[in-house]
Amino acid sequence: MRGVVEVVAKPKVVLGVSGGIAAYKACELLRRFTESGHDVRVVPTDSALHFVGEATWSALSGNPVSTEVWESVHEVPHVRIGQAADLVVVAPATADMLAKAAHGLADDLLTNTLLTARCPVVFAPAMHTEMWEHPATQENVATLRRRGAVVVEPAVGRLTGADTGKGRLPDPGEIFEVCRRVLARGATAPDLAGRHVVVSAGGTREPLDPVRYLGNRSSGKQGYALARAAAARGARVTLVEANTGLPDPAGVDVVHVGTAVQLREAVLKAVADADAVVMAAAVADFRPAVYAPGKIKKKGDDGAPVVELVRNPDILAELSADRALPGQVVVGFAAETDDVLANGREKLARKGCDLLVVNEVGERKTFGSEENEAVVLAADGAETPVPYGPKEALAETVWDLVLPRLRPTD
Repeated sequence: MRGVVEVVAKPKVVLGVSGGIAAYKACELLRRFTESGHDVRVVPTDSALHFVGEATWSALSGNPVSTEVWESVHEVPHVRIGQAADLVVVAPATADMLAKAAHGLADDLLTNTLLTARCPVVFAPAMHTEMWEHPATQENVATLRRRGAVVVEPAVGRLTGADTGKGRLPDPGEIFEVCRRVLARGATAPDLAGRHVVVSAGGTREPLDPVRYLGNRSSGKQGYALARAAAARGARVTLVEANTGLPDPAGVDVVHVGTAVQLREAVLKAVADADAVVMAAAVADFRPAVYAPGKIKKKGDDGAPVVELVRNPDILAELSADRALPGQVVVGFAAETDDVLANGREKLARKGCDLLVVNEVGERKTFGSEENEAVVLAADGAETPVPYGPKEALAETVWDLVLPRLRPTD
């Protein structure tokens, strides 16, 4: 008896491309979608075709490319493309495209598709800094987010010509990660839309001399997973990272720091208007009392020098005790090597945070891994175990627990 082969439908993605110099980067985004098993229909604007031709989009996607409402009218493409999509992503999204989408204009196939789509929609803006910061663009972005679209923050970097600033299209690989998470959530609304969250990641380094430091094994991957998950759920995300070496996540404002004191300064500044802060960074408890301006030398047989340590500020306890806004949710992490839950409960009470993610760490556990296992302890006594699995699964659980604790929006 012959077996039945089950045919699994590929997720249908519409890749909208508007007319900006960053259009060429959308080719890499398209490649990532097709190679991961998505059925992609590219819908460029007429302006986009000045940068990348129709033949390129068709060859890379394996699907026909249309720009006009009046092409193939028997198929009603301006209705059918949006209706059939599981995800619509516009990358790059110019200021003009954001304005049209926010105001419901429909003068070409892409804007018609946006109006007919009932699936999640992601915009990846790219434009000059002045255009991004203009009040009209910011109001359009706010309108789109309020309606449920995910508008990722543009990256900071080199723009056209000699200009540098915020407005650069995020790395296509990072845009893909946002889209993958949005697709996984399906029709679920971006439940962190309109919220600002702060996440810390990585491990601080406390200088001893110009070539040595006290540090830890934290890779920052859990913090980055938290930042990416929040961005995919519609939040405005500030990521304070310490010494990770990881690429900036798409749609996230990244602040790079080195030491515990620098991390404290950056976090306290960022949380001034934040709804929640998640302290996933491994912050050094101590730092050398004296920084040697020159490399410390071995001197004969005098033995090793004695390094005096002083305590670093307790950032998590400070955030919990002096919240920047009423109802601000504070989440901490506790990396333990023994008596994990007992030490975690004691730390939760001592730090005063709302949630504490407790996990067992070691040389071959958690640090640097793509997986994690934890128990999330709550100040009200609840305990949520998260089984061993990808760090993004733990990240989603943390935001699921943060969400009902957020103060109501106006």
